[in-house]
Amino acid sequence: MMDRAEQPSTGEYSGDASGAASWENIEESPPLPFPQRVPEFSHGERFPGMSYEHGLMNNEASLMTNENSSSLRDDDKSCFIASTTFSFLVAMTVAFGLYGSETLRLGPNTSILITPNHLFVESVKVVELGAAEGTKLYGFYRNPPLDVRVEWSETHKITLPPSTHKEWIYYLNERSQINISYSVESLSSSSILLVIAEGNEGLAKWLTDPSDPSTTLSWSIIHGNGSIQKDVSESSTYYIAVGNLNADVVKVHLDMRIKAFVYNTTEPYYTCTPAEGQCNFRLFLQGGNAAVLTSPGRTPGMVGADWYVKLSYGPRWVIYLFGTGGLAFLLLLINYFLNHFRRTEQDTRRDQLGDVESERNPLLSHKDDNLSSSGSSYASVSDDDEHDAQGGAVQSGKPVKDDEDSRRLCAICFDAPKDCFFLPCGHCVACFACATRIVEASGACPICRRRTKRVRKIYTV
Repeated sequence: MMDRAEQPSTGEYSGDASGAASWENIEESPPLPFPQRVPEFSHGERFPGMSYEHGLMNNEASLMTNENSSSLRDDDKSCFIASTTFSFLVAMTVAFGLYGSETLRLGPNTSILITPNHLFVESVKVVELGAAEGTKLYGFYRNPPLDVRVEWSETHKITLPPSTHKEWIYYLNERSQINISYSVESLSSSSILLVIAEGNEGLAKWLTDPSDPSTTLSWSIIHGNGSIQKDVSESSTYYIAVGNLNADVVKVHLDMRIKAFVYNTTEPYYTCTPAEGQCNFRLFLQGGNAAVLTSPGRTPGMVGADWYVKLSYGPRWVIYLFGTGGLAFLLLLINYFLNHFRRTEQDTRRDQLGDVESERNPLLSHKDDNLSSSGSSYASVSDDDEHDAQGGAVQSGKPVKDDEDSRRLCAICFDAPKDCFFLPCGHCVACFACATRIVEASGACPICRRRTKRVRKIYTV
């Protein structure tokens, strides 16, 4: 919460026949110094002590984490845990992030329409903070009309030391208008800044760089006497601020006249004063009702210049419970279909690769590399080997001719010669009768255990 130290001062209040109110110098807070600017870093080092290589390492770690996450999603149990956790985090983000509690700083004659999503929010709760009183919460069956016009004027006399600023907050709805007349006094005829910023973000940008005109809705350098006017096109919080960037003290006299439109609160079905206790306005599940938070105009003798309230939302837990379950189920369903599609694609690719290999691989292995192919049409004994066999040459204590004859026999029945080969692997290890029975029984090659499609017979000429 901002510093709310007050300086006692006298004030005057007056009203005119048109209903416009006038307020002068009631409990003004002192000007505040501009915050120190955060140093900027180069593109290679966004934060002190962190190098570009360190960032690359972090990116690589993130990629490794993503790969690990994708591998976990392939497992059904891991996918269920991940989906449930993600759904729960989404629900908690909406419940306590999007519709979390916040502290509002209100200006005079505030009229805020509160219309949260009725599916996720069950009630609107308001608690008043600080010593200022007078805020109210109204409930309606439908959005009230924005047709009540309110006008008031304020006079501020501020002394700005060097490098200080002072701002005033107002919540203004669309079609409102701000008129400011100013008078600047200084020994060296210095100029100061007069800005109108939209929202807390706009004020923070201006405080970070007061000399940049693009940070605010209206940015003016003022000196002497003059006036500015600004029309409001969007309902939001607006700050009127002055800043002294000079080395000497500057006195500023501001006359503000604001014409605003507020919501009609003459026919509410719910009324509550937060100063008397917590206000809890319940919303219909089907929608159709709305809440309006208001603050009164400033009056003489006020303790504080602004009003502070805590706005929170009561979650509709039934919707979050069903939403979490539905989102988790949807994620599991998507993962199931993706895995099914991936498996189908892998099977199709495997079959295509199998067909290509069957076309490119040799039907029979080379006779020097694979002894099982000795029964093929080109696996005949060379002239030298035949000569050695006829000459009674002995290899390992056995005749060479007998060893060659045993290699030509079927590896299954050892009776008929090897006269066929399997497709697509091309292995030749059995006779045609045994190979046919193998294909019909197991459908796998006895050598490489690869799935076989058919058997081709070898004819020797």
